[in-house]
Formats: sequence, C-alpha cells, structure tokens
Amino acid sequence: MDFSVLLVEDDEHIRQALGLALGDEGFEVREAVSGEEALVLLDDGEPDVVLLDLVLPGVDGLEVCRTLRARGDLPIIVVTARADAADVIAGLEAGADDYVTKPLVASVLAARIRALLRRRGPGRQDEVLRAGDLEVRPDVGSVHRAGVEVHLTRTEFRLLVELATAAGRIVTREQLLQRVWGYDYFGDTRLLDVHVRRLRRKVEHNPDEPALVVTVRGAGYRLDVEG
Repeated sequence: MDFSVLLVEDDEHIRQALGLALGDEGFEVREAVSGEEALVLLDDGEPDVVLLDLVLPGVDGLEVCRTLRARGDLPIIVVTARADAADVIAGLEAGADDYVTKPLVASVLAARIRALLRRRGPGRQDEVLRAGDLEVRPDVGSVHRAGVEVHLTRTEFRLLVELATAAGRIVTREQLLQRVWGYDYFGDTRLLDVHVRRLRRKVEHNPDEPALVVTVRGAGYRLDVEG
C-alpha cells in the first residue's frame, strides 16, 4: 500500500466498486457512508487524502469539507455528479484541493490522487523565495508577510511556490495546472482561479485589489516583486 484514502460516499454500489478498484490500484481504503461517520473516522487517524462526495445524508459534503479545512491542510478531492460551475466552485471554495466528476474511472482517479500527493513534499533545502515583504521557505513549508506567518493549505502553498520561483515573470495557467496539479484541464481553469482567490485572501493586504498575485489577462498570473 502506498497511500491511504478515506472514501466518503453514501451510494453503496459506487462506494463498494470504487473501494475495490482503488484497493487494486494499491491504496488502503477506509469507507464512510455519511459526513458524520467521516468526521468520526478522521478523529481516529488521518488518511493521506479524503475523497468526498458532495451530496451526503445529514451533514453534506460541503460542510464536511469546511470542517476538515478548518482543522488543517489534509488533501481533499471532492466528487460531484455534475461539472457545472456552481458545484465545482462551491467545493473548491469550501477548501477542496481538487475535484472529479461522476462517473469515476478508478485508474484516472488513482493518477489524480498520486499527482496531488507527490507535490506535497519539501522544496530545496534552505531555499528562501522573496517578493516584496513576502518570504516563502519551500524546505520547511512556511510563509511570512511583513514578519507575520501566513497559514496556507498544501495546494495553496505549492501554487505560491511556483509563482514565487518565477517572481516578476508571467506563469501561464497551463504551466500552473501542470506544475501544481500534475495534469491538464483542457481549458477548464476554474480549479486554478478559485485557488488564486483563496491564496489572495491570505497573502494580499487588500484581496479585492490584489497587488501581489497579479492577473495578466490572456496569459496567466505573476507574483509582483514590489507587491
């Protein structure tokens, strides 16, 4: 077994089939049929990643996602039956790192999980990236702005590291999707845009008028060294 997954899905057929398929892919799988059961299982020990259906009885997936994100930076992939903007953005704004849509293909999902988890490791030893009063230390996973520590999720941190590594230069949307998530979205940049909004809320002095993480229309994003 290489990674452990908590699979939160109320549909018995989907849960059993996906659990067996992920097991065949080499994952250790724990299962929960509701948001309440998922939170109880998480109290007993964290998995490497949570695969979370948005539509659950009782406490729904969005509320579970918000609760988990408030606790820390455990990687979360939400599952939605539709790929419409409302469902996807709601899940990402609740704190998810990634999303997948039903019907699920186990081999593709396994690749997405591994891509997410491969990118959580430390950066180069003793490296310090700076832009204005922002200081990023990839080796220890820390971020400070004007001397004050900023708490980011693992995905937000990876996104910031990519921007800080190229501080002052444009990083295209395609480059960020590939480097942070490890695969292409064929023109769907909702995942990236929502994470940029979340990142701005934490590192910008005024997120509504970003001066640090700057949008370059038609190209991508740039970390402004004077921000």
